[in-house]
Amino acid sequence: MKNSFYNEIQKYPWESVTHSIYSKTAKDVEYALNNPNPGLEDFKALISPAAIPYLEQMMIQSQQITQKRFGKTIQMYIPMYISNYCNNTCVYCGFNHKNHIERTLLSLDEILKEAQEIKREGFEHILLVTGEDNKHCNSDYINNIMKALQKIFALISIEIQPLETNEYKKLITSGLNTVYIYQETYHEGNYETYHPSGKKKNYRYRLETPDRLGEAGVHKIGLGCLLGLEDWRTDSFFTALHLNYLEKHYWQTKYSISFPRLRPHAGAFQPNYNTTQKELLQLICAYRIFNEQVEISLSTREDPSYRDNMLKLGVTSFSAGSKTNPGAYSQEKDSLEQFSVNDNRNPQEIAEVIKTNGYEVVWKDWDYYMQNN
Repeated sequence: MKNSFYNEIQKYPWESVTHSIYSKTAKDVEYALNNPNPGLEDFKALISPAAIPYLEQMMIQSQQITQKRFGKTIQMYIPMYISNYCNNTCVYCGFNHKNHIERTLLSLDEILKEAQEIKREGFEHILLVTGEDNKHCNSDYINNIMKALQKIFALISIEIQPLETNEYKKLITSGLNTVYIYQETYHEGNYETYHPSGKKKNYRYRLETPDRLGEAGVHKIGLGCLLGLEDWRTDSFFTALHLNYLEKHYWQTKYSISFPRLRPHAGAFQPNYNTTQKELLQLICAYRIFNEQVEISLSTREDPSYRDNMLKLGVTSFSAGSKTNPGAYSQEKDSLEQFSVNDNRNPQEIAEVIKTNGYEVVWKDWDYYMQNN
């Protein structure tokens, strides 16, 4: 591989980065807030404990930057879980291969029924989600599904197992727009603790997936770390470092950031680090100040009141009406969900909240919206 983030990340030892973040001062935070072109050191300052007294100022700047770039809009999307088969044993996930649950793989007919229900809600952006299982959910299976769904939806995203560059290129010809691939944690030393077996155990292969996506020419890449595994500040710095690297090497690709916090699931794993709602607010504002172009998504993992408050403070995309078990929208299947949802409002209820706050709901994609407004 010509470019590799794995080589870049070796320049930043985890312990040194952590020390640097926690050593930031009020002076560093003030500099970051007044820097017209904030860099990675500024991002460290904005996520540091020293930035907490400046949170109100960060909120104001985040709101102003977001409205300048995206206007008063929120894009809506919905995940469709099509399989809970998985070969990995991630200790924090309900789809863990060792969990004794009923496994489900939706047929094309079942997926089309799910799609009909989702379409009735007004969605044009669909996110296909599977467990990571190349036997049941290989790229050919995904490709056939996308060919059928591109006749129904304007925008198709996927969150599946990492693929090879040529496989991503093939999916792009079938309508693939966006790929979400979360590293979960950038702490290489502890990574195997959370991923003891399965292909996901290979830290480097997963880390280099966005490089393969960039080489394939995918339209948008979604990044994120799973908040709760390691110190959120350090892991989030490495996510920002990853974003910064990708924007330089694959500048024609667009990017988004998500903030999954650990939620209850089948299994007994407990988070090692708690990320409070206030800290998540700080993180979202820090990302917006650091990068005014990146899209920021907040899922139904978060509770309704928190999401309502965040829609003005840097977020650009909301999921709505989410079900995390295959077949749930058409009630064809009664399968285990990947994690429990916190915001159970239906899409129209969330759309109404967005409108009440003076924002416009975007059901398609940003390119379409920008070209027609």
